[in-house]
Amino acid sequence: MPYNGHTIIDGDGHVIEDTKAIVGFMPQIYRDKYETHTFFNPFPPLDHLHSSNMHDFPPGAFNKVGPDGWVDFLEDVGIETTVLYTTLGLAFGKIVSRDWAIDVARGYNDWLYHTYMKRSPRFKGMALVPFQEPQAAVEELRRAVKELGMCGAILPSTGIQSNLGDQRYWPIYEEANKLRCAIGVHGGAHENLGLDDLSPYAPVHALGHPFGQMISFGGLIFNGVFDKFPQVKFGFMEGGVAWLLVCLERFDRSWETHIQHDPRKRFLDLRPKEKVSEYIARHVDEGRIFVGCEGEEPDIAHAVRRIGNKPWVYSSDFPHEVNNEFCKHEINEMLENKELTAADKAAVLHGNARRFYNLGGPGL
Repeated sequence: MPYNGHTIIDGDGHVIEDTKAIVGFMPQIYRDKYETHTFFNPFPPLDHLHSSNMHDFPPGAFNKVGPDGWVDFLEDVGIETTVLYTTLGLAFGKIVSRDWAIDVARGYNDWLYHTYMKRSPRFKGMALVPFQEPQAAVEELRRAVKELGMCGAILPSTGIQSNLGDQRYWPIYEEANKLRCAIGVHGGAHENLGLDDLSPYAPVHALGHPFGQMISFGGLIFNGVFDKFPQVKFGFMEGGVAWLLVCLERFDRSWETHIQHDPRKRFLDLRPKEKVSEYIARHVDEGRIFVGCEGEEPDIAHAVRRIGNKPWVYSSDFPHEVNNEFCKHEINEMLENKELTAADKAAVLHGNARRFYNLGGPGL
C-alpha cells in the first residue's frame, strides 16, 4: 500500500550479506576454504573506525534482515520498490587481488539476484563490479544489467586505488554509456580522510560520507567524465544534500583562480562563460546527476531552490541506523515540509528514482 496515498521508492536500501550463501555461488576453492578457515570472509573490513567502538543504534537497526524481513518493512512503511546496495561490499575497493575481486563480484551478484530479485519484483539490485580489473568489470556490468536485470553498478567513493575520474575506469563508464544504466557512488569506508584518530564515532560517520562523495564528484566532474560518456547516470548516495552545495560554491572560484593547463583537452568542457556550478546544473537538468537524501534533511528546501528538484532521491538506508518508525518519521518530515511544493515532494519521493534507475512508471 502507498504511504498515506503517496508513492515512495527507496533509492538506497541495503542487504545484510549472508557470507556463507555468497561463497556458495563462488568457485569451489573458496567454498573449501570457507569450511576450513575460521576467519574466512570474502569481503575486507570497512576500516578500523567501525570496530572496537561501543555505541547504540535505534532499536532494530542493523538487525540481520533477510528478504522476508525486507518485504515486511516495505509493507509496513508503504514503500513500492527498493533499490538494494551492498553492506560488506562497501569495502570492495580494498580488495587488491584482482582474481578475488572478480570472483567475489560474480558471487555477490548471483546471490543478490537469487535471494532478493527472484523473491519479489519490488527488489531491484545494484551490482558489484571488479573495477580493479576494468575489462572484467565491463563484462560483469553487462552481465548484471542484461542477464540479471540489475539497475547498474555501485562504485565505492573511498578505499579505492584512484579517484573515480581516473582514466583507468573509463572502460567501465563506456560500457555503462552503452547500457544507459546507473552508476551509484556510495561511501562507507572512512579511512585516510583525516578522520583516522577521531572519537567518538558520530563525527566520523557524519563527515566520512560527504567527504568521500565530494572527492569522487570532483574527480568525475573535472576529468570530464560527464562530457565523454553522456548516457551514464551517476548517483551519489548517503552523503546528504549539503555537500553538493559546498561543491557548487567552491568549484567555481577554484577553477577561475587556478587556471589549468590543458593542451590535450582532458578535463571538463565548459561552454563559453559557463561556470562550473552552471555546468553541474546543466547535467542535473539533463538527468545525469542524482543525490541520495533522507526525508529529514534540514537544507532540502534550500537545495531545491539552489539547483531544482531533479537530483534528489529519497533513501531509507534500511536497515542501517534506522528502523521502521524512524523511516516513517523521515518521510513525514518530507511530506510536511511547507517549503516544498507537491511536485518537489513527488520528485524526491519517487520520480527521480524512477529516472535514475530506469524503473519506468507514470509520466516517464
